[in-house]
Amino acid sequence: MIFKRVGDERPYPDHGLRQRDWASLPPRQIRLDELVTTKATLDLSALLDEDSTFFGDLFAHVIEWKGDLYLEDGLHRALRAALQQRHVLHARVHVIEE
Repeated sequence: MIFKRVGDERPYPDHGLRQRDWASLPPRQIRLDELVTTKATLDLSALLDEDSTFFGDLFAHVIEWKGDLYLEDGLHRALRAALQQRHVLHARVHVIEE
């Protein structure tokens, strides 16, 4: 299994971060098998959206909430890493306190 779990929603509360807010978070390495996806499919229109990390941030966006790491943006980067047989992904992590 590539990910810890494949989800299709964002179970955590809205964090209100904008692209420039994410940029202030330092990237760190996250193991792919620790991530829970928030999308079950890779939507090409979302991938090409101007807010997507595909064109913006070089790093995936991850939310840490209730002990889990949710891959909010960067599914394409995580899949690319997995296809290249890499087990880690560089991501910016925002922690939401309970």
